[in-house]
Amino acid sequence: MTGPAEDVQTGGTHGAMRDDVLAAESEAVTRTGHDGRVEESREAEPSGEDQPDVDAAPDGTLTGGVPAGTDAATVQLRSELARWLDRADFPSTGADLVEAALDHRAPDAVADELSRLPGGETYTRIGEVVRALGHPTED
Repeated sequence: MTGPAEDVQTGGTHGAMRDDVLAAESEAVTRTGHDGRVEESREAEPSGEDQPDVDAAPDGTLTGGVPAGTDAATVQLRSELARWLDRADFPSTGADLVEAALDHRAPDAVADELSRLPGGETYTRIGEVVRALGHPTED
């Protein structure tokens, strides 16, 4: 039984107006099915005043060029792996790196790439992972 000050529809937790506000705030999340929050550590930071601009190669070129001995695809792969694997994830085996990437909510493409790593090897850094996947690294 509810008292006169308690709203029957909401069960007394908060009023109907507050329900409408909460529904409006969460509409984008419920409509898209994506988490509306982003971990602060996963947000891109702008370049510093004295640093060159960095981009995600929207037009197929990397700002600042590509290191000698490698190619643009490898640079992008290495960047994507580093985005989803922390320093604390190393040293690890390939299977452990797949699990770590999934724990960090990496896209399936990242986990699929890491699942190609040879079994029985332990990797101490991203460069070793990239080489083990058969990609060239800088000289």
